[in-house]
Amino acid sequence: MDAAVTTEGLSKIYRTGFWLNKQVRSLNRCSLQVYPGETFGLLGPNGAGKTTTIKCLLGIINPSEGTGTILGKPLGDRAIKQQVGYLPENAYFYEQLTAWEFLELAGSLFQIPGRILRERIPNLLEHVGLNLETARKKALRTYSKGMLQRTGVAQALINDPAVIFLDEPMSGLDPLGRHHMRQLILSLKQQGKTVFFNTHILSDVEAICDRVAILVKGNLVASGSLSELLGSPDNYQVKGRGGDLGQLGSQLQDFQVEGEDWQGTWCGPPSAGLAAITQAGAELREWVHQRQSLEDYFVALVQKHDTGAAA
Repeated sequence: MDAAVTTEGLSKIYRTGFWLNKQVRSLNRCSLQVYPGETFGLLGPNGAGKTTTIKCLLGIINPSEGTGTILGKPLGDRAIKQQVGYLPENAYFYEQLTAWEFLELAGSLFQIPGRILRERIPNLLEHVGLNLETARKKALRTYSKGMLQRTGVAQALINDPAVIFLDEPMSGLDPLGRHHMRQLILSLKQQGKTVFFNTHILSDVEAICDRVAILVKGNLVASGSLSELLGSPDNYQVKGRGGDLGQLGSQLQDFQVEGEDWQGTWCGPPSAGLAAITQAGAELREWVHQRQSLEDYFVALVQKHDTGAAA
């Protein structure tokens, strides 16, 4: 399967200091692949290079080294911009406009005909959860943070893009706003769109991402599906006593026996495992989920690479 987004050795070096004689490597030889129709999360502490990666992909800044593609076209190809949507972390809104007017403006930049916009804008407003009357009558300066984020997502979708980049889309949202944003991203996945987003809210990543990558100090330190990084969600460490050891040994992995006590790993739905232990006539003494949480994995990885207090 051809990737929707790729980077190969992508780097960004900034010059700093009074004489611009110092170099800061914000992104260091990052190589990624994001496949069509998947939701991909780029994680990392503040200053890790997440926003730099997106800006390089979108041509907002030029990489110092490396290459990349979006939908098979090289970075910077202007034709591909028609198929890309983008919500920046700190989006700028013309506060005197209504949401409807703002979306009309965004649509005009893509040269979308007015008759199509008149049909598309109401559908988008409904999709992101904005009231149609409010969107027509109230200026954006009166909107809450959550309403502005929804307007920003609608703007990112105005051209019906194949690939959507969202930079910290849950930032500053309350729990209800985050829930709605998660549902929006899941609905985009159901439509077959590719979603690439940056975040440091790990619970949201576990709920919606197919695969993730983790940046620390500009270096890509991990990449893969959650099962590849954390282990299977249906693995349990089981300890017990007695029962039909032959039957238990055929159903538990890494089965070990010491006297009447035994232990092993159950791989599968918990209800089936509990039923198997009961049918074997055994006494269950311990049942522990083996999968590490994404938060524990992330913190251990960041500490290992000594991020310090990057800002």
